[in-house]
Amino acid sequence: MIREHLRKQQDESNDYKPVFYNLNREQDQQGLATLLKSRPHIRINDNLYSQLRELMKIRNPTKPLTHEESEKKIREYIGALPADHVGVWVYYPWSDHLVHIVDEADFIELRTSRNKHKITDEEIAILSKKKIGIVGLSVGQSIALTLVMERLCGELRLADFDKLELTNMNRIRCGVHNIQVSKVVIAAREIAELDPYIKVKCYPDGMTESNMDDFFSADGQLDIFVEECDGVDIKILSRIKAKQLKIPVVMEMNDRGMIDIERFDLEPDRPLLHGLIPEVEISTLKGLTDAEKLPIFSPMLALENASARMKFSLGEIGKTITTWPQLASSVVLGGALVADTCRRISLNQLKSSGRYYIDFEQLIV
Repeated sequence: MIREHLRKQQDESNDYKPVFYNLNREQDQQGLATLLKSRPHIRINDNLYSQLRELMKIRNPTKPLTHEESEKKIREYIGALPADHVGVWVYYPWSDHLVHIVDEADFIELRTSRNKHKITDEEIAILSKKKIGIVGLSVGQSIALTLVMERLCGELRLADFDKLELTNMNRIRCGVHNIQVSKVVIAAREIAELDPYIKVKCYPDGMTESNMDDFFSADGQLDIFVEECDGVDIKILSRIKAKQLKIPVVMEMNDRGMIDIERFDLEPDRPLLHGLIPEVEISTLKGLTDAEKLPIFSPMLALENASARMKFSLGEIGKTITTWPQLASSVVLGGALVADTCRRISLNQLKSSGRYYIDFEQLIV
């Protein structure tokens, strides 16, 4: 019975971009009508009025609005438009959900209203124009989602060649139905569900020498590059490119809360990774096993300063474990550290390069 159903089932798509319908445009009306007819099982979520009530509330902070006052302001906001024509309808192909939301400017106002005054309106406007690229979607997934929740950019570029395995789910937040789905697609879908107005571009083959120029510069140069990949060659080559383009690089190690900052935008002559990259021929670094990477990673990541349990684990690779361990608590902390750092760099509040530790075992004793 199950096998028969599987044979008839459509293959998993890699869709990650939502589809927008503005019913004030005849073409979109026709497109949505066709969609609903062809997919009658679509689940529709129409809670626009909830959003409009919140919008009236945040625009009138000095006194609570009565129900009548709120309704009056909503009617004035809508004007003569039919309710279905207010805002936009967003269709998520991977989940077959159709959601009614307010227009982009009002959406951003609502989404960021509880950031104020920790982030000002002027800063929100600056951040909405920033482009951030992330390579490596383990720690990178937590970073991407934190950036989006805090709305610290207007565009994300995500690169990772891996598909999700069950072993990844000790640190990557998603459901078991995503096993064998591309990690970048998983992240991009969740971003679209959090904020469909943020532009996302995926590189499901990971960052390569052939797509690196596109990743860094297509449709506008990156403002910040976040490097979280395991490939030694790409770890080095991507920094060479970032330095050429004067793009700051941020990396989080997922151990002892270590965060690394290289301000190539302010220090264009700064040595890569603070001069910690050993003399190696880059062409020899492709396809290394995790055990073979360790002698090269060790000076780059200052593994002599790693936690005791990480040091022990590294010695067990190829014996009792297959790769270095990562914990969800460290990954979530990494998401917060990198997001906070990116916000401060983007707003010109942080100008230093260096390596810093937020080590809970030392801070909380």
